Amino acid sequence: MTVLYKANLLRGAEWARLFTERAPDVPFRLWPDIGNPSEVRYLVAWVPPDNIATTFPNLELVFSVGAGVDQFDTTKVPAHIPLVRMLEPGIAETMVEYVTIAVLSLHRDLLHFINQQKEQVWREIRITPAKRRRVGVMGLGQLGQAVLDRLKAFGFPLLGWNRSPREIEGVTCYAGADTLPDFLSRADILVCLLPLTDETRGILNADLFARLPRGAGLVNVGRGPHLVETDFLAALDNGALSGAVLDVTDPEPLPAKHPFWSHPRILLTPHNASMTSPDSAVDFVLDVIARHRRGEALPGLVDRSRGY
Repeated sequence: MTVLYKANLLRGAEWARLFTERAPDVPFRLWPDIGNPSEVRYLVAWVPPDNIATTFPNLELVFSVGAGVDQFDTTKVPAHIPLVRMLEPGIAETMVEYVTIAVLSLHRDLLHFINQQKEQVWREIRITPAKRRRVGVMGLGQLGQAVLDRLKAFGFPLLGWNRSPREIEGVTCYAGADTLPDFLSRADILVCLLPLTDETRGILNADLFARLPRGAGLVNVGRGPHLVETDFLAALDNGALSGAVLDVTDPEPLPAKHPFWSHPRILLTPHNASMTSPDSAVDFVLDVIARHRRGEALPGLVDRSRGY
């Protein structure tokens, strides 16, 4: 019963050490050292290898090392093999930190002050109280709910939008495509935490920006293909958006001289808003494996019809 890890090799070494400590009876291998492929029962990967079904004939379970699975070509993972996304607390904790910083940066006009410093300009900007700045989060799964819970402490009026209904204390929730325009009209800062699916690809487009209050801020910590680049740059230039914090782009990394690198109203980070913590991720994987062997329901099980 071998567990095979195929992702960041530096963190993989930490996974190997933790498996040795916590599950010494479970063989653990780091890609490309796969050993006997017929003994591999569990695969933990960012991007799985090609020909997964024929390479590992006895594979029982595939884990994504991230909270999403859009980087997977799920057609290459046989339908009978469960696909599980990572639900360990380190991902939520680091995402909450990042989104909090991003929202507060837009709320307190930090991008403007950074540019003023570069230009040696000393100019005050009047503060808008948090109670008058409405923050809307698109995507109310584990990460979205954790973000909203932390933002409550600052006194922002909070909104949430999801494909299916949610009830969250202290948050005005909207569900379904019909409610999206109403939700957007009330979001002074919009946070995208949606999974990337055929339905959400390109959702951050000119129509969406036009429905936001003029001068709204944007935080995209979903995926790069959520954003229509030309529409986004036009919205920044015409004032529909006042600024944006982007942790994801398409492609990644961006090519040299891409306009996002130097745009004065964009803060760009290299897709590190959240990161899987090996310590808690190993515990999650071992727990799911134990549940799977007992025939129990699996946390993080991906619904392939929905794409997440």
